[in-house]
Amino acid sequence: MKRRDFIKLGFGVGAAFSLDTLGGLFPAASAEEPAAGDRKPSLVAVRGGDRVAMLDAALAALGGIGAFVKPGQSVVIKPNCGWDKTPEMGANTHPSLVGHMVKLCKDAGASEVVVFDHTCDNWQRSYRNSGIQEAVESNGGKMLSAADESMYRDHENPSARNLKKAKVHTAILDSDVFINMPVLKHHSGARMTACMKNAMGLVWDRGFFHSHDLHQCIADAVLLRKPDLNVLDAFTPMQRNGPKGKDENDLIATHSLLAGTDIVAIDAAAARMLGTDEGSVRHIDLAAEMGLGEKDLSKVAIRRITLA
Repeated sequence: MKRRDFIKLGFGVGAAFSLDTLGGLFPAASAEEPAAGDRKPSLVAVRGGDRVAMLDAALAALGGIGAFVKPGQSVVIKPNCGWDKTPEMGANTHPSLVGHMVKLCKDAGASEVVVFDHTCDNWQRSYRNSGIQEAVESNGGKMLSAADESMYRDHENPSARNLKKAKVHTAILDSDVFINMPVLKHHSGARMTACMKNAMGLVWDRGFFHSHDLHQCIADAVLLRKPDLNVLDAFTPMQRNGPKGKDENDLIATHSLLAGTDIVAIDAAAARMLGTDEGSVRHIDLAAEMGLGEKDLSKVAIRRITLA
């Protein structure tokens, strides 16, 4: 099957999914729709343009990078770069987004910006071949290893249901600002990888998740440290064979980005964009039940932006 044919098929799998509306996330015909009731948006959905332009537009709608990063603060950015795959394969967050976020944080006066992921493939190859290491270092950031248990320390998580404690990467525990930057993908076990699922890369023992109700542990992991900002790369989501993917035929072209402070709302919107019923992604329901965010998008202040 050719990639363009799979793109057409992929957009037909959701009952109410279409390329024009991205699962109903963009019902308005106008280029920009203000947040409901003129409230400050907790979710910004951008489509069109390149990744960097969409990130800049989303941040502007959220008050700019200065709303999240103050001079002198330390910043940790957690992308998805767990796989030894090149950027065009869609298995990792695109390096252009991560590099630009590093630059924005440094321009805002951050004292340091560190980036890491607890990779599934070899960490040196994953960092290098994803393009993320070069993008981070060329913009003044630092890549940290997460491949050694000494990089983690015990952390209590009393509000969790299952994940009551975990060894968490020290950068997450010690940095002033935490920016969560995953990529949107199909996942064979969790149904979907987005903002909440990205928290699995914060801990040393990921096996605990799989042996103690994966979806509940994903929701619990949000409580280890709630991100100050979430940015979801949804430019070419992986529709099948996730989380690693086989080739470019697994991708669909939405040319979109989601950003905001409500991690549950972003994941609920992401499920729609992926053509998945958000009700089938159980960690979304569980996180909403736990008060971690709003899954009903009709109740969320959303800013929708379409770039030329």
